[in-house]
Amino acid sequence: MIRRKSQVPFARLATVAATVAVTTLAAAPQAAHAEKLRWKMPVAFATKLPGLGSPAAWVADQLTTASDGSMQVKVFEPKKLVPPFEILQAVSDGKVSAGYTWIGYDQGKVPAVPLFAAVPFGLKPWAFAGWYMYGGGHDMLQEVYKNKGFNVHAQFCGIIGPETAGWYKSPITSLKDYDGMKIRFAGLGGKVLQKLGASVTMMPGGELFQALEKGTIDATEFSMPAIDQILGFNKLVKNNLFPGWHQPFTAQYMLINGDDWKKATKAQKALVESVCTAAVIRGLAEGEYKNGAVLAKLEKEGVNIGTIPMDILKELRNVTNEVLAEESANDADFKRVLESQQAFQADYNVWDARAYLPAELMK
Repeated sequence: MIRRKSQVPFARLATVAATVAVTTLAAAPQAAHAEKLRWKMPVAFATKLPGLGSPAAWVADQLTTASDGSMQVKVFEPKKLVPPFEILQAVSDGKVSAGYTWIGYDQGKVPAVPLFAAVPFGLKPWAFAGWYMYGGGHDMLQEVYKNKGFNVHAQFCGIIGPETAGWYKSPITSLKDYDGMKIRFAGLGGKVLQKLGASVTMMPGGELFQALEKGTIDATEFSMPAIDQILGFNKLVKNNLFPGWHQPFTAQYMLINGDDWKKATKAQKALVESVCTAAVIRGLAEGEYKNGAVLAKLEKEGVNIGTIPMDILKELRNVTNEVLAEESANDADFKRVLESQQAFQADYNVWDARAYLPAELMK
């Protein structure tokens, strides 16, 4: 059963924010005397995109300020230095010291990384943060990259809530509607739609409006309403569907070249970890603050804010389980990480089903 909750438990993350502040202030005097680090950081998302791209610019500014200038991270917008889908390789090879990205783009190279980026019918964003920070997720991610030969340190550095289920010319009334559809879809959700006969393509967000306009694709998903409206999908198609079953959370990471990470002092590493932790709650907060107003505005402008019927969602969940089983059989890291997440989710559901007021009581 899918439960709709309206509250985001920011209170549970308040202690994290407090720890960030204390750690940052404590580390700054030490960092001022450290060897200066100058890192170039290409990003996968334009920094104007709230919650998804904006944390990268904030992190770069905060690292410079909190380190008293011993760390300077220069942000390069998408395609200005490294193409969005090549950030992992560029960082691992040492062509750049860092990169900010959605690591699910690299599922072809590292099959397990989508589990750290977005999982269909998976954890809610704050629950994923709980598993990642306290359930061993961080260490698992480092191992996953190492096992596939990549020389990177991955730092959880941003998260947003659910995406929309996409923008379509017509509402989805049956799984057969996906058969033959040309659609931009990401990560494991894309594999689910491929099983249903869709022609799934992957392209950066900046290319989607033109692709949709020219008919290169019939439909697309990208992110949450506050971002999708900036990209202008509502000017071309009028059916925006929910819930975002394929990405209940979208997590971003700061990838740092392994050798550059080793050169950083303990204080500098603490700053990266603290500032990125702060960026996690800031990204989530920005999306939660903006999405409701944007969605209401889109609806007033004639966009059909539709809901995928429950029977179709259940069928999508069944196909998702097939995909997850196949991926687990093909990659030991995927199997290990998925089992860890699912064990946590089983326990979390006991809390989640009881803790939050239903949306109809929050009016």
